[in-house]
Amino acid sequence: MEKIVECVPNFSEGRDKSVIDAISAAIKAVEGVKLLNVDPGADFNRTVYTFVGEPEPVLEAAFQAAKIGIALIDMTKHKGEHARMGALDVMPFIPIKGVTQDDCIKLSKKFGERMAEELGVPVFLYANSATKPERVRLPDIRKGEYEALEEKFKDPAFAPEYGKAVFVPKSGATATGAREILIAYNINLDTNDKSIAGKIAGKIRTSGVLKKDKNGEKIIGPDGKPERIPGRFKGVQAGGMMYDENIAQVSMNLLNYHKVSLHDAYEASSEEAEKLGAKVTGSEIVGLVPKEALVLAGRFYLKKEGKPVSTDEEELVAIAIERLGLSQLYPFNPEDKVIDYMVEETGPLASLSIKSFLSETASSSPAPGGGSVAALSGALGTALSSMVCNLTIGKEKYKDAEEEIKEVLARSEKLRKELTILIDEDTDAFNDVIKAFRMPKETDEQKKKRSNAIQEGYKTAAQVPLKTAQTCTKILDIAKVLAEKGNQNSITDAAVSALMAKAGVESAILNVRINLGSIKDEAFVKKISKELSELEKSTESKTEDILKIVEKAM
Repeated sequence: MEKIVECVPNFSEGRDKSVIDAISAAIKAVEGVKLLNVDPGADFNRTVYTFVGEPEPVLEAAFQAAKIGIALIDMTKHKGEHARMGALDVMPFIPIKGVTQDDCIKLSKKFGERMAEELGVPVFLYANSATKPERVRLPDIRKGEYEALEEKFKDPAFAPEYGKAVFVPKSGATATGAREILIAYNINLDTNDKSIAGKIAGKIRTSGVLKKDKNGEKIIGPDGKPERIPGRFKGVQAGGMMYDENIAQVSMNLLNYHKVSLHDAYEASSEEAEKLGAKVTGSEIVGLVPKEALVLAGRFYLKKEGKPVSTDEEELVAIAIERLGLSQLYPFNPEDKVIDYMVEETGPLASLSIKSFLSETASSSPAPGGGSVAALSGALGTALSSMVCNLTIGKEKYKDAEEEIKEVLARSEKLRKELTILIDEDTDAFNDVIKAFRMPKETDEQKKKRSNAIQEGYKTAAQVPLKTAQTCTKILDIAKVLAEKGNQNSITDAAVSALMAKAGVESAILNVRINLGSIKDEAFVKKISKELSELEKSTESKTEDILKIVEKAM
């Protein structure tokens, strides 16, 4: 998707599965929209949905979800701990990629107008869409909640932006607006003292800390309210909490990561922790994160370390994950955490479960075949290499090699992504050859077009597994570094990574050669054949070197 808008509606139903599922179905039914998460809360009696897509499909999905929610939820019977004022409490539109706040403001206004006209629910604009200063914050609009709406609507100043200022008992009212994406971000500390996390939070959050006199008493200002010392950042909410009995966390919400980024919060927390005799050991992202936030962090750390700033976004993401310690508590899988990756459509083969992929391969269909399996073999090799990297980084014993292993990890993850794509590309190339053979051949012109298409198809069918072989050989360079300098408890995993890469190279080469036999372009065949011979020799030599290192260490 060139343009991505995220929508995170909150519906006042968290217990009735049939209602929750019906709203999910309404979202999924809109083409071009991907439902990423459904988070029901029984105590809150509230469900938060997260879906993304291009602007117009997202707008349509938002309305269809609202239509179902309004029809099925009865606010006269609703009880729950979370503040709310309607069956659809809030419908925010958030720019993720290729869209602006202004674009999302327009979407929110279109949504509000349509909801009021077609569903008869009064709608308020909030956040960046607000028409009045007192309506920027949702809690200010929602004050008194659903139960106060009937009385509040009697005040002309409380008239909604869309719809009539009339209390609708069954549905209540709704707020919609555009806002920045909120990143829930926690910083891990090497202490079990929650008060240290709380002190750090007070230093960095927007609201800061209370001013106190020499006796420790709050200082009251002329307005009768306690005075505060502002924190280091604007747009940051933070507090101290415990992850478990041993790890205290600075828990925060970054309200605008363009102004206060992940690395800003991480570095500031590290500085404040050091002053208190503690140390930041890593961090975690709760929920989802836009890729840009990680790319910005990757660039920051390369500049900080005096290294050339890569233009490869996948590499920058890998660097950010490592430098921010996002895998300290549990593995951080970008495919499950980064919104942009979740929106990307993985090829049909790469999307299958292991069981389904094996069944598909075992079927009577000629594809997927050896080429796709070769790419999968290489991808498994990169996964093992990345695992050894992650088991090495952060270990005191391997501190001298840590910087090199970090770079190796970034390369390994890039190769894994490339090989995952090649799983499907190989089958696609084979299918193109089949399509060429099925072209009409009634006339001389048709025969010529068919013959040319077949030849081009065979060339592509040879070039795709060649790319797989070339990519797999790069894994061997990574595996050697890991066998020599990686965590020695996982040295056999480095060896298996090399063997999987070798299998990928050799398997892919076979697929190249069988296609070369059908290609009439002699110069093309000669060039590719020479490269295959060099790949075979290099692969054999590199694998032998790695196995010798591993056998000697065992």
